[in-house]
Amino acid sequence: MERQNRLFTAFVYLSALLLTIVILAPLAWLFVMSISSAADLAAKPLNWWPDEIDLSRYRALLSTIENSAGAAFVASLLNSLKVAGMATLAAVTVAIPAAWAVSRTATVSWSLYAVIATYMLPPVALAVPLYMGLAYFGLLNSVFGLALVYLTILAPFTTWLLKSGFDSIPREIESAAMIDGARLDQILRLLTLPLAAPVMATSALFAFLLAWDEFFYALLFTSDLRAKTLTVAIADLAGGHVSDYGLIATAGVLAALPPVLIGLVMQRALISGLTSGGVKG
Repeated sequence: MERQNRLFTAFVYLSALLLTIVILAPLAWLFVMSISSAADLAAKPLNWWPDEIDLSRYRALLSTIENSAGAAFVASLLNSLKVAGMATLAAVTVAIPAAWAVSRTATVSWSLYAVIATYMLPPVALAVPLYMGLAYFGLLNSVFGLALVYLTILAPFTTWLLKSGFDSIPREIESAAMIDGARLDQILRLLTLPLAAPVMATSALFAFLLAWDEFFYALLFTSDLRAKTLTVAIADLAGGHVSDYGLIATAGVLAALPPVLIGLVMQRALISGLTSGGVKG
């Protein structure tokens, strides 16, 4: 029996190691490409590690010289942070009361599924009405307008995730607090939301990632550096007749850093929510 347990443990560790390699190998190769010279990238047979580390692409993309590729990249990076941040904050703000209402009132749960059904529509089917709406209100090529479009995508998804978190919280706890004289806002602020903190952090993280990686609407509704996001800027780097694949890889590495850092912060929020969301008897 003990031998079987050891074999099973070894199998689990090997499977975890294989999964880690499959996930991290493309990212590792992206980083190697970003520090490789053009000669190393074109060498045959392929060099798995460059003969000389080249950081010139990082300096070029992080440059603030006016009208340079770096200035355009940094501006797009800031635009992506603004758009994803605003859309995520607005989506969570809208989703919290909506998810709580749907979770606690079974008769209106159909409305959430009706809204989620809009995900069955391809984005191109909504492109024309969204474009006309943004044009009417003067929000084309605007960070705020793009965040508003992303809100229509993130709000149903975030509400659906938060509803599952509210469903796991016993209603008896809220009823007991109400009997003790607590107001609805006090119940939500002091009881329900702390208990739902882990799923709130998860929902915010997924919403941010969806907004950060979105490309189709950003391509359609932005035209210059006032609102162009990072995904469109990276596509522009690959749009020429001769593409510097190392430069594209460098842009990919830099674009991955903000979500990774935010993920680490949200991981702490998840742990904090799990440890502080208990109720003393």
